[in-house]
Amino acid sequence: MIRVIGLMSGTSADGVDAAALDTDGRDRIRPGPWLTVPYAAALRARLRALDRRDEAAVREVERDLTDAHAAAVVRLAARLDAPATLVGFHGQTVHHDPARGVTRQIGDARRLAAACGIDVVADFRAADVAAGGQGAPLAPLYHAARAAGLVRPLAVLNIGGVANVTWLGAAPDDILAFDTGPGNALLDDWAALHTGRPLDRDGRLAAAGAVDSGRLAALLADPYFAAPAPKSLDRDRFSALANRVLAGLSPADGAATLAAFTAAAVAAARDLLPGAPARWLACGGGRRNPALMRALERRLDAPVHPVEAVGWEGDALEAQAFAWLAVRSRAGLPLSLPRTTGVSAPCRGGRFFAAPQEAADRSPAAAPR
Repeated sequence: MIRVIGLMSGTSADGVDAAALDTDGRDRIRPGPWLTVPYAAALRARLRALDRRDEAAVREVERDLTDAHAAAVVRLAARLDAPATLVGFHGQTVHHDPARGVTRQIGDARRLAAACGIDVVADFRAADVAAGGQGAPLAPLYHAARAAGLVRPLAVLNIGGVANVTWLGAAPDDILAFDTGPGNALLDDWAALHTGRPLDRDGRLAAAGAVDSGRLAALLADPYFAAPAPKSLDRDRFSALANRVLAGLSPADGAATLAAFTAAAVAAARDLLPGAPARWLACGGGRRNPALMRALERRLDAPVHPVEAVGWEGDALEAQAFAWLAVRSRAGLPLSLPRTTGVSAPCRGGRFFAAPQEAADRSPAAAPR
């Protein structure tokens, strides 16, 4: 097995999740320590305001983003009982439009490899999009590997900035995955605009409000929800619609309606699944929002539990996925399938960036060469 550190910067641009994993990139998986490092407020603000057309600004933010990831690797490496030999670096998505063959994640993998003294695999999505796939979601094969032995059919729901579902049927290769719709992004943006806080912590704002059913129906009329799977979304796909539809609502009622929007979008996605899941397991920051979790249980009419209920590491799962995918990339194994991203055939991906030898020699995070 290989000891690898996975790095995930979520679509909400709030920080870095770093997780260590010992794995063969197949069915041998031993989770290790993990941590979350919030971005400095200034970097978070720059990321959220970034104009991807301004290449000079993008390069400046990319440098600082990369350095934040390097710092997370060094911090996590200090907690390991043996060094990591590989890093899986997702980067920060700044634009995702697979219909036009475009997906872009910023993050300088060469700079990261030099800073940490560890080889890096990055650019996970580009090959899938180039081959006609959606480029997302990419965690489903890891979800399937972790779910071996669990009762199926099972749905793993990741509620990040965007929400996505992995449906696992009775057969080991019976899988379907796609983005269901908004996750936390709209609610985070609404909370920031109306309260000055970066998120609706513990769902308190949403819990204090009432859902506006007419406006919710207008949000759900977007054609995305009737489109067949697999499919994927950019973080800001619904932002303009939500701003227009929710204009004039109180902060609490707007938050309640947005939480209901996320839950209703997942319920709409259920109708695209091959079979009704016996259970839903939730990961991502949304699982910490009680108002959202209650809304999901009401609409799905099935148990919805955080992934910790089956012993998974909810704060680390997506970072672990990119650690696992990095090992698969090095082994030449597929990262995506036709029923996870819509690609025409199982697709390999990721680009390898070797750490300079002098960086490896001096880095406390690196393994001996």
